[in-house]
Order: sequence, then C-alpha cells, then structure tokens
Amino acid sequence: MNYKSKIRLAYRLVIDNSSTFVWDKYVFEDTYQEYLLQHQQFNSKENPQNTFRELLSENEKAVQLHYLVGISADNYVQQLKGNLYRITDILGNNYFPFTNYRFDIINTDITDISKHKIGITFYSPLLTYLGMIDNHFLLSKNTEESNEFETFMIAQANLSVCYLKE
Repeated sequence: MNYKSKIRLAYRLVIDNSSTFVWDKYVFEDTYQEYLLQHQQFNSKENPQNTFRELLSENEKAVQLHYLVGISADNYVQQLKGNLYRITDILGNNYFPFTNYRFDIINTDITDISKHKIGITFYSPLLTYLGMIDNHFLLSKNTEESNEFETFMIAQANLSVCYLKE
C-alpha cells in the first residue's frame, strides 16, 4: 500500500456459547430464537435437517436465513452507535468506528443451542493509511488531500483491509 492510500478496515466478531460479554449473550440468544422461527420455512417436513449447514445443502434458498436472522441482531448493533468498543488504539482509547456491518450464521443446530455460532463483520469508514509501525496501522480519519493529518494507531491483529484505493 502506498503512503496516503484510502482504506476501509473490517473486524469480524464471532459469537458462540462461550462468549462472555453481556451484549454477545443477548445477541446469541435472540439470533438463536429467531433462527428457530425462521428455519421452518426452509426445512422440509419429509427430510428435516437439524443444522444450518445441512439445511443449506438441501435447500439453497436457506441462504436467506443470514439476512432473516440478522434482523434480530440489528437493534443490538444500533445500540453501539457506530463504535465497537472492543478494539483500542495504541493509547488505550476505545476506537473502532463502523459505518455498516454484515451478519452471518456460521452454523447452528435446532436441537442444541450450544452449537449456535454467528459472525458479525464491522466495516470502518474510509480512512487514510499512512503506514505501519510495529504491527500497528498509522491512520487518519482525514481523507482529504493534505500534508497534515491528525493520526491514531491501531493494532493490526484481528483487522483486515477490505477496501483499498491507491
């Protein structure tokens, strides 16, 4: 990447039975309950499938469950008000603004809530990439052409560059 590239970062949060944050537990329980309701319209009565992956292999339209179940997580995501507080910058400030997200079902089982596992990928706004220092992105919220930037540094761990404009 070039100095002053524009990037968008992605952070994927995986929520399962072992998640300890209260927010995660609410999302876990509500999305499981929603899955139990929604899967019925895709599961056949003649050959019912217990897991999401089995259901997908039997009925390709079951891919809609990502969206349908994800609606139940939307209110929780809106509570975050565009900031994911689990990621801190190098100074310890909570920092990961996001402009949108994508929900997906990793797998689940209608007979066992402990097998329910989902992912939520959060996407940052456009940022100016200024370089890497000790495995930390040096970034700026300023995306205008300039020679002066107010910067912050954030660890590369668990973050992915999902958009790049040179």
